[in-house]
Amino acid sequence: MQDAIFVESTPVTIPEAHQFYGAAMPDSSSDRSPRRAADRLLPLAVGLFAIGLVAILAIFLIPVFSDAHPGLWLYLVAMVATPGGLLLAIVFALWSGRRAR
Repeated sequence: MQDAIFVESTPVTIPEAHQFYGAAMPDSSSDRSPRRAADRLLPLAVGLFAIGLVAILAIFLIPVFSDAHPGLWLYLVAMVATPGGLLLAIVFALWSGRRAR
């Protein structure tokens, strides 16, 4: 069998063939992110959701430990905070999942 001769298809050397070969990569990380508001959105969403769950728990536990009925404000907090926190969490997930252009 004959020796195979491999011929380089690129007539120039590798560093000349590709302009980025061996070049330092630019530092794309910066201290300031363009989406600073999204960093505060998730803790807000988790906090609202947790407040809503505590309100729901309190609605069920108040009649168990006392003869009193839960106040209307407790129902309103549970009704607004729980779905509001869930909605903010979904908005955060959609917003942070988008690629920066």
